[in-house]
Amino acid sequence: MLKIGLTGNIGSGKTVVSDVFSTLDIPVYHSDEESKKFLTDPSVKNEIVKHFGYGILTNGHEINRRSLASIVFSDNRALNLLNSILHPRVKSDFRTWASLHSEKPYVIQEAAIIFESGFRPEFDYIIQVTCPKETAIERIVKRDKIDRHSMLLRMQFQMDEEEKTHLSDFVIRNDGSEMIIPQVLSIHKQLLEIGPKRNDDVSPGAADA
Repeated sequence: MLKIGLTGNIGSGKTVVSDVFSTLDIPVYHSDEESKKFLTDPSVKNEIVKHFGYGILTNGHEINRRSLASIVFSDNRALNLLNSILHPRVKSDFRTWASLHSEKPYVIQEAAIIFESGFRPEFDYIIQVTCPKETAIERIVKRDKIDRHSMLLRMQFQMDEEEKTHLSDFVIRNDGSEMIIPQVLSIHKQLLEIGPKRNDDVSPGAADA
């Protein structure tokens, strides 16, 4: 079974792409949603309160995710600290989850910061979803009901899209120039035909789909 990383900067359309893979009966692990679940874990809450203070809790003594986001997306050290708490748990959870789908030809982990978080060695291949920066900003401002400035703060901690493209094995363009489904089907066909590779191997020839 192959492990595939599906990445792309915020607003690129990773969820849309992952939904297409799901229709092909390919299991998808959504890192962002799964990491949010850990915020209810008592040990995680204790660690977060230890570093960010009791003011990070709601009246119901739960992590205030909006307040936490406003802190970490304006302070790189705070973001790295939060990631050091959540990422090891997400990594372990993904491995356990993947083992439950060993009968599948491959599984996918959707995550915006695969390269930034050091998750690359977890995967056989990486698929990147790209789109114009302004398109991504419009999508997230509308989806998350945040202002443009807040969106730009989030984007500053992401690797440059061109650099991610260079590091990825497959690229899906979500800029309106090509339909998403044919691109996914092309990559799906290739993944069914190729086997695992070492992470230092050369990427497959048909990296652009």
